[in-house]
Amino acid sequence: MKFASSLTFVALAALEATCTPVELAERATPTLYLAGDSTMARNGANDGSTDGWGQYIANYVTIPVVNKAIGGRSARSFSNEGRFTEIEGLVQSGDIVVIEFGHNDGGSPNGSDDNGRSDCPGTGDETCTSGATGETVYTFNHYVEGAAQSYLAKGAKVIVSSQTPNNLWETGTFQPSAPRFVGYASVAADQIGSADAAFLDHFQATANAYQSLGNEGTNALYPNDHTHTSPEGADLNARAFAEAISANMNGTTPLGDYIK
Repeated sequence: MKFASSLTFVALAALEATCTPVELAERATPTLYLAGDSTMARNGANDGSTDGWGQYIANYVTIPVVNKAIGGRSARSFSNEGRFTEIEGLVQSGDIVVIEFGHNDGGSPNGSDDNGRSDCPGTGDETCTSGATGETVYTFNHYVEGAAQSYLAKGAKVIVSSQTPNNLWETGTFQPSAPRFVGYASVAADQIGSADAAFLDHFQATANAYQSLGNEGTNALYPNDHTHTSPEGADLNARAFAEAISANMNGTTPLGDYIK
């Protein structure tokens, strides 16, 4: 009997070794993972009065949420710090990962004052050299698409989300111009080239809500600066995200079946 049990163990081990991630059974209930910056992170800017929308999305979905967003990060620094890789180690087949960056990705890495966050301009294979460290710096799309592909390889699904808006009523008039990383996120989702990867224009979804809310109501959501929202603003951003998913604003997404 011990010999038979050993053979069974060997057979099962061999079967598991030959299975690719996408052949493994999906979780009965997927988990939603979030990768982003302070506008998504718990406690927002860590100033006691702001919060990130990732803390509120659980109010609008029917599946567990793991918020791995952290303040001050860009797609580049999130990658270099191993945070995308950390999520890769956690996801299982059927899980969903939202990737949302842009607020900290601007600037140029070429100067001696490179802050370790600025991406190389472009949406393809362009590279730059950090003027501070000599590091080879890649594009926003390189970092986002590389992370997405690593999750897809494990059987997970990905939503590339555009960044939340800054205060679009800051000047007293509604100014809905989108920063370039909104377009970059859309291009990234397209270049990933998978039916399990989708784009969600969180910027536009929230901008629509701000336009309806008006000047006074929107300004009340930004207690300290034009980027970080109050808990009420974070909840609005989460609701806008969920409603855009539910309405298929940019087409169907892997999260559509799990909106309350």
